[in-house]
Amino acid sequence: MKQNDMLKGSPTKSIILFALPIMISSMLQYNYSFIDNIIVGRYVGTDALAAVGNVGSIGGFIIGASLGLTSGFTIPVAHVFGARDKRKVAHYAGSSIIVALLIGIVIVIVAHIISRPLLRAIGTPNEIIDLSASYINILYFGIPLQMLSNNFTAISRAVGESRKPLIYYVISVFVNFVLDIILVKHLGLGVEGAAVATLISYFVAALLTGIYIIFINKDVEITKNDLRLNLKTACEQIKLGIPVSLQFTITSIGSMMMQSAINSFGPVKMAGLTAAMRVESITNIPMSGLGVATQTFVGQNYGAKNYQRIVSSVKKIFFLDLLVSVLMSITLMLVAEPVVSLFMDEINPEIMAASKEYLTAIAQCYSLVAILFVLRNTLQGLGFTYSNTVAGAGELFGRIGIAMLVLHAGFGFKTICYAPPMAWLLADIPLAIIYLSKQRKFKKLATEQQNLSC
Repeated sequence: MKQNDMLKGSPTKSIILFALPIMISSMLQYNYSFIDNIIVGRYVGTDALAAVGNVGSIGGFIIGASLGLTSGFTIPVAHVFGARDKRKVAHYAGSSIIVALLIGIVIVIVAHIISRPLLRAIGTPNEIIDLSASYINILYFGIPLQMLSNNFTAISRAVGESRKPLIYYVISVFVNFVLDIILVKHLGLGVEGAAVATLISYFVAALLTGIYIIFINKDVEITKNDLRLNLKTACEQIKLGIPVSLQFTITSIGSMMMQSAINSFGPVKMAGLTAAMRVESITNIPMSGLGVATQTFVGQNYGAKNYQRIVSSVKKIFFLDLLVSVLMSITLMLVAEPVVSLFMDEINPEIMAASKEYLTAIAQCYSLVAILFVLRNTLQGLGFTYSNTVAGAGELFGRIGIAMLVLHAGFGFKTICYAPPMAWLLADIPLAIIYLSKQRKFKKLATEQQNLSC
C-alpha cells in the first residue's frame, strides 16, 4: 500500500490540496438543488420556488439523516488505511456499500409514508403543498442512489483520493442541467421535471463512483466476499453512523420548526429566504471542505498513531478556517444580490429585501460555523461520533428558541435571520469542551511516544 501524504509532510498543505477537490465536488453536488431552484424560479414561478424551498428542511431531515450514516460507515476505512491494513480497508469498504444500500431502501419506504404529514406539520401553505409533495416524493427515490454515491466518495476520500470523484460529479451535474432545461423549460413539466432530472443525475453519480471504487481504485480492491453482509462489521459501522445521522436529524427538526416560522410570513418571504439560503450554502462550501479534509487527515493519522501530528495540526486548521470564514463573509456581502437575482425572471423588491436581511445576519456571524466544522470533523475523524449528536442538540435548541420567539412571542422576520448563528453558537460550546478534554489525552499519548523513542 502506498504511503499517503496525509501521514507525512506539511499537514496544512496536505489538507488544503486534499480539500480543494472536495470543495469543487461539494459545489457540484449542491448545484443539483441550486440549478433546480433557478430554473423553477425563472420558468415556473414564485409559488414553485417557494414549494421547492419549503421541502429543504424535510429533505435535510430524511435525506440528511441518510447521508449522515455513510459518514460514519467509512470512518474505520480511514483508520485501517492509516494503519496500512489493506485487507481491512477492503472489508470495511465492502461492508459500508451493502449497509448503505439496504438502509437506503428502507428509508425510501418510510419517507413516502411520512411525507405529506411532515409537510402539514411545518405549516406548508395550501397553495403550494401539492407542488412541494410532488417534488419531494420523486426525490425520495434517489435516497439509495445518494447514499451509495456519497459512500463511494467517502471511501475514496478515506484512502486519500479526493480528485477522482470530482470528475464524476462534473458529469452528473451536467446531466442534471441539460435535463432541467429539457424537462422544465421546453416540456413544461414544472417541479416534477426538475425532480426527475435530479433523480437521473443521482443515478449517474452512483454508477460512476461505484465503478471507480469497486473496479479501478487500487487502494481498496473489494472482492465478492467483501460485498456480503457481515452483521458484526455492519453493527460496528452503524454504531458510528447513528450519532452522525442523529446530528442531521436533530438539526433538521429545528430547521422544520424554523420553516414553520418562515411559512407564517407567506410565499414571497419564503421565496426570498429560499434564494438566500442557497447563496449561503455556496459560501459554506470552502469551510465545509476543509472540515471534511480534516476528518480524513485526523482519521488516517489516528490509525497510524501519529498523535502529536494531530494535536499540532488541528490548531493550524482552526485558524485557517477562521480566515476563510472572514473571506466568505466579505464574498457573501459582495455577490449576494446578483446571485439572488438569478432566481427571478423579473426582480421582486420584496424577495430581494428578505434575502439581503438574512444574508447580512449570516455574514456577521460566519466565524461561528467555521469553528463548528473544524471541531465536529476532528472529533468525527477520531471516531467520537457522539459529539455530532451533542452538537446537533445545541443547534436544535437554538432554532427552536428562535422559532418560539417568532410564532408565540410575535418577534419579526429579522429574528429568523439570526437563527443559524444562534444554532452554531450553541453547537460550538459543547464541541469545544469535548475537544479540549480529548486534546489533553492525545497530548499525553504523544508525550509517552516521545519518551519511548528516546
